[in-house]
Amino acid sequence: MLENRRFLRRAVTYLAGTAGIRQFLDIGTGLPTADNTHEVAQRIAPSSRVVYVDNDPLVLVHARALLTGNPSGATAYVSADLRDPSAILRDPALVSTLDLTRPVALMLIAVLHFVGEEDDPYAVVRALVSALPPGSFLAISHATSDYLPPAVVADLNGGKHGQGRLRTRAEFARFFDGTSLVEPGVVPLSEWRDEAETRPRPAAEETAMYAAVSRVV
Repeated sequence: MLENRRFLRRAVTYLAGTAGIRQFLDIGTGLPTADNTHEVAQRIAPSSRVVYVDNDPLVLVHARALLTGNPSGATAYVSADLRDPSAILRDPALVSTLDLTRPVALMLIAVLHFVGEEDDPYAVVRALVSALPPGSFLAISHATSDYLPPAVVADLNGGKHGQGRLRTRAEFARFFDGTSLVEPGVVPLSEWRDEAETRPRPAAEETAMYAAVSRVV
């Protein structure tokens, strides 16, 4: 959890800083904590605009109470399910906050592993990315089966502990088809642009997640 939050901070820092992105669509927000997307982005560029999406009523109650943006930017909240991208994209709160004719960073942080194959997560990501103009970005972190014992993978992918699916590196990389990966590409979560992080860093086996950022072309 800590490393996932650190990846989000590093990714948003890159997107708002180096890439110059000023609009963020963060789906699967989760409960607010430190260094939320709008906080990181608006520290760099106060005019950044952020839309959070989640389908958990408790998350939205906390979000509306705690996630207040910089007055020169904007922060909005959408109650919707990742598996219904059209509902997200047509929601009035999103439409009034983000300009989808200008670049947007789509943040799917630790959420896609909760979407099983029966809901075709690749089609979901394609639908969201296809609504964004060239110059937009896609940032994803995702739990993987590559570092876990086969019995644990079988239990998790078999639904024994809830809905979702761990994915291999190759399966994770498919989410970025048709986009251009930003260096260092697909790497273990703790290794993505981690040069400024405190050492020692966690091993890939300790996080069992992959991360990557790509540019929409």
